[in-house]
Amino acid sequence: MDYDVLILGGGIIGCAVAYELSKYNLNIALIEKDYDVANDISFANTAIIFDGSEAENDLMSSLEFRGMNLIKSHCEKFNLSYKKVGLLKVNLNETKAYIIDDMYEKIKIREIDGVHIVNNEEISKIEPNLKVNASKALYSENISIISPYNLAVSYAEVAVDNGVNFRLEEEVIDIKSISKGFKVTTNKNKFTCKFVVNTIPNEVFNDEHNEMECNSKNKKVRCILLDEKLEENINTVIINYIDEDTFIINVPCVIGGNLIGIKSDKILSFENDLILSQNSLKNINRESINSIFTEVYNQSNMFIDDSNLEDGYIRISGNNYAKVTIAPAIAQEIEEKIKTNMNITKKRDYIDKKREEYVFSNMSKEQKNKIIALDKRYANIICRCNNITEGEIVDSIRRPLGARTIEGVKRRTGIGLGGCNGSYCNMKIMKILAREMNKSILNIVDDSMDSKILVGRIKEFNEI
Repeated sequence: MDYDVLILGGGIIGCAVAYELSKYNLNIALIEKDYDVANDISFANTAIIFDGSEAENDLMSSLEFRGMNLIKSHCEKFNLSYKKVGLLKVNLNETKAYIIDDMYEKIKIREIDGVHIVNNEEISKIEPNLKVNASKALYSENISIISPYNLAVSYAEVAVDNGVNFRLEEEVIDIKSISKGFKVTTNKNKFTCKFVVNTIPNEVFNDEHNEMECNSKNKKVRCILLDEKLEENINTVIINYIDEDTFIINVPCVIGGNLIGIKSDKILSFENDLILSQNSLKNINRESINSIFTEVYNQSNMFIDDSNLEDGYIRISGNNYAKVTIAPAIAQEIEEKIKTNMNITKKRDYIDKKREEYVFSNMSKEQKNKIIALDKRYANIICRCNNITEGEIVDSIRRPLGARTIEGVKRRTGIGLGGCNGSYCNMKIMKILAREMNKSILNIVDDSMDSKILVGRIKEFNEI
């Protein structure tokens, strides 16, 4: 066999599974079709970590609660930001105020601590900048925000340091059973393995073990990323129910500013979106907006399909908005199932830590001077909006499973997400990528093979 375990898909769940299984004496590979891992993470790189109080059923609720506690410990271990912000659910439709009471009754049955019903005066104390007139709201003090991409990359980096082979730019096209295992065919290679962990949602490749249909309830959410310099930013996650078809969610971003998501079955204009957004932040205008994009809001349940466990096959079914929260819990469940199926032992030399990295803007003056003395590239500010240095960009490229695209550098460092939207630093990122990877600048891509930035050069000039 080429591998003991093949993990299909390098999203947040695939990376978490690779991290958990890398603790064992197994020969593991992860196959991902994209240039980079964790491309299922939102562009804004901010995720809500839920506590299970809002989940549709008890299974998802338990996965969320367990995942929340795991993520908190992992963020501490990997030195990642884990910011407790709380969540307010507000229903401005007073004729349907009973919805808040119904939610609270379900939470009491689940015995989740830290969730309360609060009145209008308490709402103002929790979030002074929220200008709404609601008789009551549901408040969860457990809710936090993290940078999900940084968490996924941390899982992947530790897995790489412990021997997991990440095979990027390979797309799975076929899975077939063979004697005591599987043959997995990609667009580049053929592999044999004893066990397959399939984390790819709604896959379209030929998979004889996949007879289940995923009834996904996907909805489009229009997202508005606001400037961090906006006065009266909201520091709490706010879910504002407008009517049965529409809700607005306001999420404070890890790097500053706010992200507003609007889920509606109606077709709305930009002006409508702006007016709806003002339900949470009154002082929003066109000048406050950094960027606008669309995300998919998934509501289907996620679970581990282990009906073919004895054959050596596990599949993650479904997709959900709380995928980041439940990823480590699902990974541990898969770990336990593989332990019962295969005779595996833990590594004695396992390295359960991420290689050191330096965030220049978070350092004291003394720390900055010290690292500049070691590496002068940390004195070269590339991104003026967020004070990101050349040293940080080079480190993001040279790290295990380092960035190979402009999007990869941006997600790892936060560069290009400020007020200028990368107009000042994009070319500088391209030049650093070309230099570090020993490539022509014409071959540098944004995020995929088909996303080259420059298509040619004017021959009269020596450099671009």
